[in-house]
Amino acid sequence: MLNVSNLLEQIKQNPYREITVYAPHTGVVTFENIKPGDEVHGPEGQWKEKPGTKLATLTRERNPKPIYAFEKGVIDKVHTEYENAFVESGCPLVTIRHHLTREEVESIILKQALFLFRAPERAKYYFTPEVAAKLRASDFGSVVIHDGQELFIMSRMKRELPLYYMGPEGVIYATYFKPNDNVDTDAPLIGVCPQEELPNIKEVIMRVQTEWQEK
Repeated sequence: MLNVSNLLEQIKQNPYREITVYAPHTGVVTFENIKPGDEVHGPEGQWKEKPGTKLATLTRERNPKPIYAFEKGVIDKVHTEYENAFVESGCPLVTIRHHLTREEVESIILKQALFLFRAPERAKYYFTPEVAAKLRASDFGSVVIHDGQELFIMSRMKRELPLYYMGPEGVIYATYFKPNDNVDTDAPLIGVCPQEELPNIKEVIMRVQTEWQEK
């Protein structure tokens, strides 16, 4: 069984994620005045309407397109060898060292500690009316499900099919989908926690919320 306390300590030892910004299409690259060690920020505003730090411009057929950072962090590498050069789509341009947020740490822990029930195919998913009503009426982490239970309605190409849960009995602790959005094949739909493991999970999540230092 996964030791979630040890997992949290491991994350603390290396609390970063490397983000590589790639060229979205072909074109000629010109970088902004950026260098390793510079701090950058991602989109800001209530609806993320303000773009992040401008990193470069990609010009194709005299049409310049700015490239922005999509997460905050510190620049680790700028591929200056591509300055004023024509690059292909997917070419790495800038690497950002991003310090994990409290929410990201919680997500990492839960995705390893919980049983993830995944989408069998690309489609839209909805909880059955009965399960949806229980989730609305119950406290967080108190709706129990069991193997073989009809849990979802899968909607694809104007057809709706029931989807039965296959996995250990437990509570729905995390939900990873939005009802009106398509979910890719094998993407997690929910995270299920055995009832006996709930106190352990809640304790570690509380530690993250109180101990994790945002940067």
